[in-house]
Amino acid sequence: MATDTISLTLKPRDVTGKQVRQLRRDGQVPAVIHDHGKPSINVQAEYNELFKVFQQAGKHHPVSLKAGDKQYLAIIKNATFEPRKNRLDHVVFNAVTAHQKVEAEVPIHAKYEEGNDVSPAERNSLIVLTNLEAVTVEAVPNKLPDALYYNGEKLVEAGDHATVADLIVPEGVTVLTEAEHTIATVYEPSALAAANDAAAGAAEPGDEGGVESEEGDAADDVPSQAGENNPGGKAQKESHDQGTNPEKQ
Repeated sequence: MATDTISLTLKPRDVTGKQVRQLRRDGQVPAVIHDHGKPSINVQAEYNELFKVFQQAGKHHPVSLKAGDKQYLAIIKNATFEPRKNRLDHVVFNAVTAHQKVEAEVPIHAKYEEGNDVSPAERNSLIVLTNLEAVTVEAVPNKLPDALYYNGEKLVEAGDHATVADLIVPEGVTVLTEAEHTIATVYEPSALAAANDAAAGAAEPGDEGGVESEEGDAADDVPSQAGENNPGGKAQKESHDQGTNPEKQ
């Protein structure tokens, strides 16, 4: 559970749009805090400090923020990375309250019997492909789990699979991702190889069965300050390898 305190001190940020390029060159990361419909707060933090917090908190662990003379409890809603160097580029925090349920993205891991670090299928030279690495959950901040687990020992033969319904969910946590969504599936290596050959190296699981950036160039130069002034926003799927984010500024 999210009981350990993760803290971060942020500095007020005056620069926006293209000017944040220099901010990044100076080792700072632009960020924004959305606070329950109030005007968004532009902030910044030293790169190593903010990156360490992102590694610890992910998108599921509450972070205690100090910005100027104010304190916030927040969840990282979005974190984008500059694609060429894969460096943390921008962070969006959503302020939360201690007793109000929030949505968060929680990573998924397989759980094995003591002494094992892979599934029975993998121990028998089969291949397990992961289809889902995280799920969306709802809970009060101090009940948010650092991860959810499923029994990896159930993956034994080709065709075996685990779904969201197989997750071990602690009390006080609701999983919002569809229960039938597949987490992982077991395949025969020969079947995957044949499918990959047939697809010229572009096979997908199952084939064996038949924003604008402040960093960028050209169109990426268009600032999107309006996005920062839209408190909360809608949840958006992010990837460390994709640097687009309409909330970014």
